[in-house]
Amino acid sequence: MMAINKKLQDMAVFIEFLVGSGLAIFFHMVLHNEQAAYVIFGIGILLSLVTFLVREDIEKARASLLEQYHHVHEIPFALAQIHDPECQVKAQELIDGTKRTITLLQQGYIPLDETEFYLEAARVSDQSLRQIKAVDPLTAGRGTRGALINFHQSNLRALDRGVRVTRIFVIGREDLSDPESQKVLLAQYRDNIDVRIAYRDELPTASDGRDTSSSFDFAIFDDRVVINVYAQSGKYYGHKTSQPGEVAKFLHLFKQIENSTHAIAVENDRVVLAADVVALAS
Repeated sequence: MMAINKKLQDMAVFIEFLVGSGLAIFFHMVLHNEQAAYVIFGIGILLSLVTFLVREDIEKARASLLEQYHHVHEIPFALAQIHDPECQVKAQELIDGTKRTITLLQQGYIPLDETEFYLEAARVSDQSLRQIKAVDPLTAGRGTRGALINFHQSNLRALDRGVRVTRIFVIGREDLSDPESQKVLLAQYRDNIDVRIAYRDELPTASDGRDTSSSFDFAIFDDRVVINVYAQSGKYYGHKTSQPGEVAKFLHLFKQIENSTHAIAVENDRVVLAADVVALAS
């Protein structure tokens, strides 16, 4: 049907040309009015050309509108073909999840699962030129998780390029004496990372303007990109953002945490608070 319509439209342009030419011939051969014949012939050609161009524009606009219509209604059409009640419920759950993801993207957040999160963190770390600021909880098995090891290796490559890496570990007061915690802290310290610790009970509270939804597990790269682990577990492990306003929030949070940190030192292959070493020396 569409092919027939196109042929008819092409014929309409041809018919306009024939009518204009026929009138020009009539005025020239029968009425012997050459000037009128030339005028009619010229107007006929112009009308045919205008008709052709307008038709092309209309066709392009129609095709674009049809494409947009099908794109907008693709999901509703697909949902309308689901008849099983349980499948309809599942489909609605998927739609709701997609809407939430789109909302995050509209806000400048790229949601990531755990594998994507650490791959992206390593990639951004490899692109860093000046400084990496990180806040991490000191969790068991940190030194054996492959994704974290890859991220740590990217930090070491950044150090080799002259990038300053600062990592604040958030711990409980009893964690400093834990052998596994000691192993992680000592390894980071010996890699020339600026390691500090912050006791969880000394961190800024909500009354200090802290974002209570923070997981205290994020990194800031060159003060322009942030990756952050969600405090609550869900479909996504965390997100990445480069929105200036959001980056500024994390920079402020890092500054607040940094004000509560303790410098460390190594004594007899053990990580201790630098303040304790000074106190003993005095």
